[in-house]
Amino acid sequence: MPSVLTDIPSNGAARYPAARTALAYYPDETSEPVLTTWTEFNDASRAMANALCDAGLQPGDRLAMLTANSVAMLVADFGAYANGIVTTSIYATSSPDEVRFILRDSGAHAILVGDAQKLSMVRAVAADCPELRLVIAVEADDDATAAIAGAPQVTSVTFDEFLARGRRVAPETAAVVAERTRDVNPDTLATLIYTSGTTGAPKGAMLTHGNFEAALRIHHERLEMLSDRDTSLCFLPLSHIFEKAWTYLCLDYGMMVSVNADPKAITKVIRRVRPTCMCSVPRFWEKVYTAVMVKMESVGPVKRLMIRRALKAGSMRNLKYVRTGRRVPALLEKRYNFYNSLVFKPILRAAGIENGNLFPTAGAPVSPKIVEFFRAIGVPMMVGYGLSETTATVTCFPTVDYEIGTVGTPIPGVEVRTGKDNEILVKGPTVMKGYFHNEKETREAFTEDGWFRTGDAGALDAAGDLTLTERLKDLFKTSNGKYIAPQMLETQLAQDKYIEQVAIIGDCRKYVTAIIIPAFKALREYARQKKIAFVTNADLIRNIDIRRLIQEHIDKIQQNLASYEKVKRFILLPHEFTVESGELTNTLKLRRPVINRRYASEIESMYS
Repeated sequence: MPSVLTDIPSNGAARYPAARTALAYYPDETSEPVLTTWTEFNDASRAMANALCDAGLQPGDRLAMLTANSVAMLVADFGAYANGIVTTSIYATSSPDEVRFILRDSGAHAILVGDAQKLSMVRAVAADCPELRLVIAVEADDDATAAIAGAPQVTSVTFDEFLARGRRVAPETAAVVAERTRDVNPDTLATLIYTSGTTGAPKGAMLTHGNFEAALRIHHERLEMLSDRDTSLCFLPLSHIFEKAWTYLCLDYGMMVSVNADPKAITKVIRRVRPTCMCSVPRFWEKVYTAVMVKMESVGPVKRLMIRRALKAGSMRNLKYVRTGRRVPALLEKRYNFYNSLVFKPILRAAGIENGNLFPTAGAPVSPKIVEFFRAIGVPMMVGYGLSETTATVTCFPTVDYEIGTVGTPIPGVEVRTGKDNEILVKGPTVMKGYFHNEKETREAFTEDGWFRTGDAGALDAAGDLTLTERLKDLFKTSNGKYIAPQMLETQLAQDKYIEQVAIIGDCRKYVTAIIIPAFKALREYARQKKIAFVTNADLIRNIDIRRLIQEHIDKIQQNLASYEKVKRFILLPHEFTVESGELTNTLKLRRPVINRRYASEIESMYS
């Protein structure tokens, strides 16, 4: 049976031998992992719980976290839950203004801080956060315990010293923690997940212990293929509900979880870990797909023919038969096994995903072509849909009879229907209590009869499969009165090996245009093959042959679209949209108002 949040570390320590590894921490792409056993994880979580109590934090107080993925973050999570303290995650890529806003909005009483740069950021905003009393610095340096100017109420301590204090507390303090743990109930607030704020200020979704308990129970029921023999790689930010809920589920199963600290190192770390499980966003798979396609195009004609035949066999076996739960014909199975060992396994080994048991994918639209490709070559990619406000999963592929192009069927106990403008509405035990200290937004987030309004448009078919059509706030209308779904167009264009990022433009305009950031690695290789002279990315995007190449690829992708949906003009940028520039949210969604404002002159040039 699944655990409640407060029991996960202690249950693991009780179930497994003292030397069994619970967490493997990868600080970078080359260092040896730091291993934490279940016994050590449980002991550290208890010490954290005792230290938080000893520091004066009360049930319901907020503990914020501003750090890259780390074991310390998970220890702090479960130490807080044991006290009935509410965790508040802040993305490691957040700006000082975002950090200040969340600390003030949540009324955070303490904060766990990662590296020196984030510690400096917290020091700079602490004076504006009157509720803040305690800073716990994970990476100790000479400044970690120094007084904070302008915030005399705040004390600083290193993470290691804080745990040491927790191990030295009086028995009375440990008894208080034990009593607080017993008092935690399904209605107790567990965490605040702040939305990414694509169009306004972030909002703190209130998720309870009951929300997580229900999510664990439901996923144990739905994901019967998982067990404690699996291993998971945690590389999405633990501040994101998808990774947070998935990692809790993996720990509850008793899996070893490898924690990757540096997102940029993922392609190397995944080859070191070779996980059986890993949740990810579609962009990860798009990049793997593009790399495989480039590699396939570089081989000779004989190998290319073999790859085409292999894909045909894989598609026939895995999509026609395995997907529908039918027995695979013996001859097809034999042919597939031949191609699997000769073609597919080498591809998967090169990417580090040859041991795959389940790879949940959500967070953005994913192209059916990419799903079909990975399923054909034997990657167990499970597409799903969820939100911060629903403790992640709302729908996902069932084991058999899943429909590619959809985001699967509702998980057990969760109801889905569509309302006005085909908005997806959700009801169930995983839906949040509301937004923290924001009654207006909470009222607007629910229908009169209690269904959560997702803000996404979609359609349910007779079998219960959900198809996403668009984010309602992103939907725009051209000056000719035609509705455009920009995410759909962006997803299609971003599949191309020469296109890295796309922002579709066209609201109240006479036709659709696009800002495109090319995939410069592939583009440079093309330029070298065609003997196109260049030094910088700016040289490439000014070249008429490069622009012609991008136009040809856009035209090919758009050939089945309606005329009014097609991108008529585009501009190329020499640099990516980034979180740091404010053009992307911390969950890598486009901040369209920022992009429209920042590139206003370039946009106008496409309509002149």
